[in-house]
Amino acid sequence: MPDLKLSAVTKRFDGVTALEELTLTVKAGERVALLGHNGAGKSTLMKIVLGLLPADAGVIDVMGAACGSRAARALCAYLPENVAFHPALSGLEQLQLFLKLRRQPPRAALGLLESVGLGEAARRRIGTYSKGMRQRLGLAQAFIGKPKLLILDEPTSGLDPVSRRDFYEILDRLAAAGAAILLSSHALTELEARTDRILILSKGRLVADDTLAGLRRRASLPTRIQIAARPGAADEVARKLTAGRHNGVMVDLVCGPEDKLARLGEIAALKDLIDDFEVIPPSLDDIYNHFSRKEASCPVS
Repeated sequence: MPDLKLSAVTKRFDGVTALEELTLTVKAGERVALLGHNGAGKSTLMKIVLGLLPADAGVIDVMGAACGSRAARALCAYLPENVAFHPALSGLEQLQLFLKLRRQPPRAALGLLESVGLGEAARRRIGTYSKGMRQRLGLAQAFIGKPKLLILDEPTSGLDPVSRRDFYEILDRLAAAGAAILLSSHALTELEARTDRILILSKGRLVADDTLAGLRRRASLPTRIQIAARPGAADEVARKLTAGRHNGVMVDLVCGPEDKLARLGEIAALKDLIDDFEVIPPSLDDIYNHFSRKEASCPVS
């Protein structure tokens, strides 16, 4: 049974539909990315799952409990885009306070801080923390009670590349331990290798729900192949492959999904003329734009 299941969930604000008959699941151990433009319904969806907003229609199941119930809240954790903590408290004091509020032993605070790399900064005032350190502290408080479902809204906003890498390594460990993770992000490139499934919302509708490989197949976007020709052979390689070239040695080839294997065979046959080649599949940005524009082009009923 999925840890999170939404069935035909609808939400309207003053006659405007924010979510329309939304159906989706997140299973234990899954890292699921939730994508969509501003106003697509991502925040509304998260607030409904957390029980902060009521749905107008549909059913939300959080591991067998109704969303917003005491049982569901005990199983869920939430990390907003911009976390706010008291600047005069130390990270340790702040986390001890959260533990007390959740009726958990305050002695667990230091271990939680160490798990997100804040052990050495535990007794520093939060006012001296960087944006990345505050996000780590937010993640530490989300770990309280060992939640089974994590809802993360733009969790890497403002983080430097090293902090982003460390953050996703923590999420990987949580997923490996069985936690279900639903995260929203506009940083599409970093999600390509860090999520198991991708959901795309547009105008409150779920327009895509699949793995990255599955979305690539459905979108049927062209693949780019970049070939490094040997010195003096670029023109001949470009002519034989009916492709373009640039910088004297690089040859660019664009092909559809159905032609990719045949084109790779043609490239392999020119092994005496080339040094190397790289296959560049459609990026998550390309796929997101494809499905979003496809939905935008559909007439409104």
